[in-house]
Amino acid sequence: MKAIQAIIEKQGGPDVIDWREVTLDKPGPGQVLLRQTAIGLNYIDIYHRNGTYPVQLPGGLGLESAGEVMAVGEGVHGFQPGDRAATFGPERNAYASARLVGAASLFRLPAAIDDETAAAALLKACTVEMLAERCAKVEAGWPVLVHAAAGGVGLILVQWLKTIGATVIGTVSTEAKARIAREAGADHVIRYKEVDVAAHVREITDGQGVPVTFDGIGMATWETSLKATARRGLIVSYGNVGGPVTGVNLGILAQHGSQFVTRPTLFDYYHLPGERAAGAARVFEMIESGAVAVTIGQRYSLEDAARAHADLEAGRTTGSSLLIPDHP
Repeated sequence: MKAIQAIIEKQGGPDVIDWREVTLDKPGPGQVLLRQTAIGLNYIDIYHRNGTYPVQLPGGLGLESAGEVMAVGEGVHGFQPGDRAATFGPERNAYASARLVGAASLFRLPAAIDDETAAAALLKACTVEMLAERCAKVEAGWPVLVHAAAGGVGLILVQWLKTIGATVIGTVSTEAKARIAREAGADHVIRYKEVDVAAHVREITDGQGVPVTFDGIGMATWETSLKATARRGLIVSYGNVGGPVTGVNLGILAQHGSQFVTRPTLFDYYHLPGERAAGAARVFEMIESGAVAVTIGQRYSLEDAARAHADLEAGRTTGSSLLIPDHP
């Protein structure tokens, strides 16, 4: 099978994304040939592209995709040609019309979840499941702060936390994004460009602060997260949109009330096959029940990935973004 695949020879701006046509061999042992119908765009793709995270070069981009199994290799169980499947990595090279992927990283899709929903949600929703239920272990009644509440992860996180029974305080940049966050269930929405976020969070929580802050921004919101989080509260720092948090004096956690901070990654919580299976099952349950609605804010053609990266970095997107291959 012939396929179009993205490749980067060096790390840098969106212009380093190039394309090549390849002929895919039959799947090897443990592999599946996946004809891809939708590819999820995630900020980790930008980190791989721009050098925030080191990657082996030359190499592909993208972790998340969904499509149809075309062939399976020796030793593959649980998949056969015609099955619908999705993956969120850790193998890169999702920016492709088709690819060979390890069967161990694939999930069979329920009939009720279409390919676009899976590609838009699997990585982000599994991240949310990990953040809310495995890492922070949020309980009903807790007030929690969610930075970037109208983003791809943010919108799913707001809905997930509301299902748990938390009171959600979200931050956004514009009124349009504020409306989206409110529609997702946020109880309080703060436009961070106009008000002091930490002061407003303290006001909402009667001066106590929140027991958990979910910070997908990084250095740009680090001080705000410290000031908004309660005594002995937890800051879950899981992104670098505003730069990585570096040079932190641990004494600052004591100064703000003996706080805790963690920097989780999905694959440490989804390390074992049983952990991956349980997490994906929980995600599918939340989507199928209607507790989590997946917002696809943008669709781009596959080979328009550079523009999609530029839009995501500039904050011009809402919800999830997809790359769509042009299959004949």
